[in-house]
Amino acid sequence: MTLEFSRSAPFTMGVELELMILSTHDWNLIRGAGDLLALIEREKHAGDIKPEITESMIEISTGVNTDYLTMLAELKAIRDTVVGNAQRLNLAIAGGGAHPFQHWSEQRIFPKERFFHLHEMYGYLAKQFTVFGQHIHVGVSSGDDAIYLLHMMSRYISHFIALSASSPFSQGMDTAFDSSRLNNINAFPLSGTMPFVADWNEFNAYFDTMRDLNVVESMKDFYWDIRPKPEFGTIEIRVCDTPLTVEKAAALAAYAQALARHLMLDRPSAPSLDVYRVYSFNRFTACRYGLDAGFIDAGTRTRRALREDIAETLLRLAPHAEALGSSAALAEIGRMVESGRNDSAWLRESFEKNRALGDVVRLQSEAWSAKGKD
Repeated sequence: MTLEFSRSAPFTMGVELELMILSTHDWNLIRGAGDLLALIEREKHAGDIKPEITESMIEISTGVNTDYLTMLAELKAIRDTVVGNAQRLNLAIAGGGAHPFQHWSEQRIFPKERFFHLHEMYGYLAKQFTVFGQHIHVGVSSGDDAIYLLHMMSRYISHFIALSASSPFSQGMDTAFDSSRLNNINAFPLSGTMPFVADWNEFNAYFDTMRDLNVVESMKDFYWDIRPKPEFGTIEIRVCDTPLTVEKAAALAAYAQALARHLMLDRPSAPSLDVYRVYSFNRFTACRYGLDAGFIDAGTRTRRALREDIAETLLRLAPHAEALGSSAALAEIGRMVESGRNDSAWLRESFEKNRALGDVVRLQSEAWSAKGKD
């Protein structure tokens, strides 16, 4: 069966964010998705708000956006809808890539056929999947463009990991990782990277083989860091932790949009298998050290600081950001790189001040609700 790739306007973007549902009593995760979604369904609202695999999380998503400011406005509107209805139920909402002290064994699968199927297939891993990520979609005009952009974007995947990292704590302890969330994803058999196919026809041949072997049924079965999304006409970047604020989520999407425009219009190089030879190292060090990570540039075969690579990339993206109206978003990214402080740094600093993970989660919730966070 041939996968048809839907054409979409190049450099359009959309965002999905997985969010924590919290008890305001002890700031642990709470099984509130069903009641919260039922309340939200009664009113007209922006975007899409739906369940995720366990009952203590939901997913919000935007529509198709062409510019950063429109996306930010939509994200704020969705946030206000979710937070307002959560407050009516005495619940709280927060971003962040992993809840600092929840225990996976206490989670319950949301009653939906696909989620029950995943639980049956993956066992306890399905409940350990109670982690929270941001997915960024970028529009492309053809399947061939999607394959090219996906391979080229893979060089920069550690940028997105380090910039979005917000999961230093897990199961009540400091993991020593800036992004511990991605370690959960690694356990799934179809995680990692897409094969180094040359074009959409070659990808179709690969997909048909995997389906004929009964490994997959659809594109949803691939948990790759970046994957094509043919029904949307996009590539989907899946490595980001959910940031602590909608402002940072919109800035990350704008960074992806400007980077895609640069890669597609400037065509700085051809896709290279060497990018995938150093991929696991760059990915791991970004998860472990965040913005303090090292980075191997496969093109120049040199090793440098990841912060330096991001800073130089921002300079190359400046004219593209100006054309897209997202210079303010990239300036925010630049300030983060200069300071060396991502959300994981803020969470650790909050713990040092309060010495209680419950207080850290409370502060996360306040940050998401636009009540706090410097």
